[in-house]
Amino acid sequence: MRRLRAMLIKEFIQMRRDRLTLAMMLMVPVGQLLLFGFAINTDVKHLPTIVFNQSLQQDSRELLDSLAASEYFNINYVAKNFQEVNDAVDSGKAKVGIIIPPDFSDNLKHGRTATVQVIVDASDSMSASSAISAAQLIGQLKSQQILLQKVRGYTGHTAQNPYDIRIRPWYNTDFVSAFYMVPGIMGVILTMTMVMITSMAIVRERERGTLEQLIVTPLKNWELMLGKIIPYSIVGYVQVTVAIVVGIFVFDLPIRGSIGLLYILTAFFIVASLAQGIFISTVTKTQMQAMQMSFFIFLPSVLLSGFMFPREAMPLGFNLLGNLLPITFYLQIMRGIILKGVGLSILWPQVMALTLFIIIVLTISINKFQKKIV
Repeated sequence: MRRLRAMLIKEFIQMRRDRLTLAMMLMVPVGQLLLFGFAINTDVKHLPTIVFNQSLQQDSRELLDSLAASEYFNINYVAKNFQEVNDAVDSGKAKVGIIIPPDFSDNLKHGRTATVQVIVDASDSMSASSAISAAQLIGQLKSQQILLQKVRGYTGHTAQNPYDIRIRPWYNTDFVSAFYMVPGIMGVILTMTMVMITSMAIVRERERGTLEQLIVTPLKNWELMLGKIIPYSIVGYVQVTVAIVVGIFVFDLPIRGSIGLLYILTAFFIVASLAQGIFISTVTKTQMQAMQMSFFIFLPSVLLSGFMFPREAMPLGFNLLGNLLPITFYLQIMRGIILKGVGLSILWPQVMALTLFIIIVLTISINKFQKKIV
């Protein structure tokens, strides 16, 4: 009993001395509660929407007002042609595209069915389902209003369905969940392995005492960092290759874009993930601290990046926080190339964001790393 008491006292004293480890143990549960409580919302609203209104009459404007009033559609863009709608949905700026034909108002006035085309980015099945349900419901309500006026004798509308909302799901027409999840899982696996492995790289050298061998070498700080990054980059490419092969042969994952471009842009994300790990290894002193800080980064990477939950449903603060995570942009690259078949002309903003992240984090890590035993 005395030995057990002595051991417990020793462990508590050690935890008190290791304040960073204790702080991380307290912050991770709090972070989980905040993320799950505030950021996660399966009721997706405020979807960015682009409208190509060829009618420009009162009836079309009333329909758009009804869509906007539902809070499911934020009409952020107005297109002048169909190509602008196509580009906006391809780039991800708009999740929904609404196209109203020029004869929309004439059809309503003459008792014919007025059609509206609603294009939905189905690469995100949860957002697409919300958009489809809301658009169909609003179309039914507008039709019921006209039919009710017909019963009361206010209008002579003859069509049984005055509003015909025609849904066009793009990129994943059958809503296959694997098409949406597999590209995201690739990013999550890379984040988990690259960040956690490299976060303990320098810390492990320090704990084992082999850091002294690095001190006597003529290598510069950036050369040491590069030596830590290159081997793990090869491991990352092996993981991506295995995931793509499994996705194609097991889940029938369609690769609509360039495989070569996918591998080239994957390098940016691998380096960005490794940069996070190197940064963690420079600010921690033990492998336990490095592991805990890695989990502190890994959890937001899963929840705030759009991997499982649409970012459009998150509060503004958590949405902006997701823009600080490399995986957010990599998921857009993966789904853009694999499901949409887009190229660098569409994905260059994501590439620039990853490049900027790499430059900032690696610069801080190199400046912070000291070739000496602390």
